[in-house]
Formats: sequence, structure tokens, C-alpha cells
Amino acid sequence: MALAERRAEVTWTGDLTKGAGQLSLQSSGIAREVPVTWASRTEAPDGKTSPEELLAAAHASCYAMALSAALGRRGSPPEMLEVTAVASLERADSGIRVSAMDLTVRGRVPGLDQPTFQEVARAAEQACPISNAIRNNVEIRLHASLEGA
Repeated sequence: MALAERRAEVTWTGDLTKGAGQLSLQSSGIAREVPVTWASRTEAPDGKTSPEELLAAAHASCYAMALSAALGRRGSPPEMLEVTAVASLERADSGIRVSAMDLTVRGRVPGLDQPTFQEVARAAEQACPISNAIRNNVEIRLHASLEGA
């Protein structure tokens, strides 16, 4: 049985390059009729989102939670974590694909040194459900640093 299920819906009209979609986050209701287009994936976002931006948002928030939990379990809860995720879309022989996700985290964690922070950061990436969903299909590159280190 699933711990949780979340729902998103898209209505698309038109062909791929000239068409457009409207994305709604049904479970939370916090986003409705968010525009999504092919051009927002491959050119400029121009006020529209893309699946890759949504994947990056999911990965950044999931990883922040995983790292916060890992630091808390070792008795070093973070004061602050700033996580950025960048999804890279590329053309491959098999078609267009997300080839890499760069996760960059900067943390403020009292009493922790840089090597320990990096060790915990790597372990948290291995425990992150979104990392595990894309692992072995998308290269995940982690960059972790402590504020002031």
C-alpha cells in the first residue's frame, strides 16, 4: 500500500511545437492552469514551466528533506540548507532525454566540519526518493559545501 499518492493533471491542445498545455497540481491545489509548452522546455521559459523544471523542483525539495533528516539523526540539525537542482535536457541517439541533475547544497550546520558535511550529504542523496527514482537513468552530480568553509 502506498504511503501517499499525489496527483497532477495536464490538458494539452495542438501539436508539439505550436501547442500548449495547462498544468494543475490537483493534490495540493496550489497551482492551477500553469502554462507549459515545448518552447519552455527547449528555448526560453517565458513565464511558462517545463517537466524538467518541475523535476528539478521535486529533486531539490526532496533532497533538502533527506539531508535535513540525515543531519538531525546524527544530532546536527541544520540551521539552514539552500539546495539548487538543475536538470539538463539533451538530444541523444535515442531521442531527447534528461541526462543529468546537478544538486548543489550550501548549509549552515553548527558543529560540523566540511568533510563530515559532505559525507552526510552523499548519504542523504542515496536516501532521497527522487534521486532513487531517477538513479541509473540520470547522472546525479552533488556539490555540497558548508557556509563559511
